[in-house]
Amino acid sequence: MTGPEVPGTPPPPDPGSQPGGPAAVSAPGDAGQPALADSAGPASLIDESGELRDLASDCVHCGFCLPACPTYQLWGEEMDSPRGRIHLIGQILDGATGTAAAAVHLDRCLGCMACVPACPSGVRYDRLIGAARSWAEEPPAGTGPPPLPPRSRRERAARAAIFATFPYPRRLRPLLAPLRAAQGLRLDRLLARTGLAERLSPELGGALRVAPAPGRRSPPGLAPGLVPGRRLPGRIPARGQRRAVVGMLTGCVQQVFFPAVNAATARVLAAEGCDVVIPAGQGCCGALSLHGGRRTEAARFARRLIVEFERAGVDAIIVNAAGCGSAMKEYGELLAGHGGWAARAAALSAKVRDFTEFLAELGPAAVRHPLPVRAAYHDACHLGHAQGITEQPRALLRAIPGLQLAEIADGATCCGSAGIYNLVQPEPARELGERKASAVEATGAQLVVSANPGCALQISAALAARGARLPMAHIAEVIDASLRSVPVSRLLSS
Repeated sequence: MTGPEVPGTPPPPDPGSQPGGPAAVSAPGDAGQPALADSAGPASLIDESGELRDLASDCVHCGFCLPACPTYQLWGEEMDSPRGRIHLIGQILDGATGTAAAAVHLDRCLGCMACVPACPSGVRYDRLIGAARSWAEEPPAGTGPPPLPPRSRRERAARAAIFATFPYPRRLRPLLAPLRAAQGLRLDRLLARTGLAERLSPELGGALRVAPAPGRRSPPGLAPGLVPGRRLPGRIPARGQRRAVVGMLTGCVQQVFFPAVNAATARVLAAEGCDVVIPAGQGCCGALSLHGGRRTEAARFARRLIVEFERAGVDAIIVNAAGCGSAMKEYGELLAGHGGWAARAAALSAKVRDFTEFLAELGPAAVRHPLPVRAAYHDACHLGHAQGITEQPRALLRAIPGLQLAEIADGATCCGSAGIYNLVQPEPARELGERKASAVEATGAQLVVSANPGCALQISAALAARGARLPMAHIAEVIDASLRSVPVSRLLSS
């Protein structure tokens, strides 16, 4: 059964003509509400150069993006596919006003970018959805109605709380104490079981569902001497002959919830012959803000980080969180219209390397010791789709003696984390997490490996909800364990 057609939208796709796409059905919560309304509002306010309209025109509506899109897989709804959202964006650029229904369809996008490599026309969907999100978060000033209606007061308050907390480790860290207290008293489980958290706030329910348990940090022995809350030293010397001088991003969520991942990353880099510089003044890279449509905020974070790493004077900047690396590689575009910052941003972006990307380029120097374990590697979307890094992590894992690499079925599909998506869209995030957890279990792996903190939290929560006790590790921790000959039992004890 197909969903009702709405004014201003293309007809539902013929399921027989789409490669792998299900029949179009009405998405939950639509109720047939028109997605667009006529307006005399000047589109030039949101696309002064016409660049966005040109990008939207690149889409030929071929449908190759449909099977790659997680939300289209969930609902089979045309307006919850990349080409449907591009159609909405294009009409808004032509002067139509998006309704609450249009805002819902745009908000449901995970921003996983699976559609970008799947598109034979090379459509820059990332630029289009990024612009659409900025319309909701930073509506343009001027005459006429805004491109999208404002979110509800509750939604605005929840997003304000998220963006006032997660990018700031000094604000996020104090929340660990009440979280641990609630977990110790099992109040989090009670709230989840009764559904009270979701009734109070869907965002609160989503946060409690993915919050890391105390035992979910890296296994004991992988981070000796590291005390949570204390900084890593400003410079860690290379072991043996120095091959490079690198800077290291410590991140926000990463340094608060996964400090042992940063320690493992630094140790691996040092073992491979790198002086590791960790600027004390670094802050958030702006990834959460950028991917959430808050470009002004993201630009402020970016400028501060550029200054810190310029002072560091390093050959490369190593990032161990996929979303952060993706955002930092986009600094050139983010600050393109910011005067003298544009060239500085492009120069910094050129130095950014994902941890696995850099190690693959550098080549091994340190001896790998056996780790007899069957491990399933999860492709983080902002590593695989946005940065095109898929083979390097696998090659690094295969180079560890005794490690058997297992592939996850439909591994390119998002796990549902997607920055703050599992907080602001908890239900579709939960379903995608369940699908990912089921696919992970089917591999028969003893260990799940990822390269992104959000994915680690999301998949761990989904596995725990199924009663599975599969440990999760960052790829830096796995390589570190091999280099230091840590017993595999420690790696599996998390």
